[in-house]
Amino acid sequence: MVEAGERRVATSVPPLRAGDRVAVVAPGGPVSPRLLARGVGVLRSWGLEVEVACGAAPDGRLPYLAADDAARAHELQRAWCDPDVAAVLCARGGYGALRVVDLLDWDAMAAAGPKHFVGSSDNTALHAVLGPRCGLVTLFGPMVATAAVTADPAACEGLRRALFDPPTELRGGPGARALVGGRATGVTVGGTLSLLAAALGAPGLPPPPDGAIALLEDVTESPYRIDRLLTQLLRAGWFDRVAGIALGSWQECGPPDEVRDVVLDRLGPLGVPLVEELGFGHCRGQLTVPLGAEVELDADAAVLRLALRN
Repeated sequence: MVEAGERRVATSVPPLRAGDRVAVVAPGGPVSPRLLARGVGVLRSWGLEVEVACGAAPDGRLPYLAADDAARAHELQRAWCDPDVAAVLCARGGYGALRVVDLLDWDAMAAAGPKHFVGSSDNTALHAVLGPRCGLVTLFGPMVATAAVTADPAACEGLRRALFDPPTELRGGPGARALVGGRATGVTVGGTLSLLAAALGAPGLPPPPDGAIALLEDVTESPYRIDRLLTQLLRAGWFDRVAGIALGSWQECGPPDEVRDVVLDRLGPLGVPLVEELGFGHCRGQLTVPLGAEVELDADAAVLRLALRN
């Protein structure tokens, strides 16, 4: 049994194959039936058998939740612990995953065996606990009932490849560049910045491991709020053992130059390799990036080289 706050050495999950069964869950906000149907159609076009495991009625008191906390936790845990399910994919983000973290039976989930977990944004809160407690590499990427899967061919293909034929490296787009040069190796952690800050103190949340490579992005957070979030994580010691940092998108976060100034002011003094615009997060063509994976960050080349263990 892995105690709360402990971190298992993560192993990669075997690639999916045509005929595998996957489950779609909604740990956070309510899901558009139209987008869900289209996204499920995409998964089925890949040869997957799909179970929609987000059928609980919305919480009428709190309409920003897909269902009440107990129902969302039950659907996620039931899907994860089903021995016939090879992957659990989140339908969307929104808000709510943080509320179910302490309602899940993590020992039962760790015992369920290796499988893929895919989600981003609000589901950062689940990545932060699920990967370390279950000893698995998880995937921070496009969600089934969002435009990233239904209307963004590049993002959708990146997700398909991550599940079926994982790449050995991930390269940033034309805007990717080093803010602090150098190389670092370590285990990837992170996700959406505001959720990482909100999850501090959550039951079972382990700190980043020694030599971690932090992946950070966010959406609709103005520069002063990014400053506040980074300052909170710095003061909590979250960055104490980080060896490198890769930044994704900062959609609708204000002028890019102002965001860059904040990032350099807060994270530059750490003196670790730092690259911006690596292309994951809330952006068109978003990359699917692994969390809990051993990588080399080459900031000067703006590339993550993966060395997933089986």
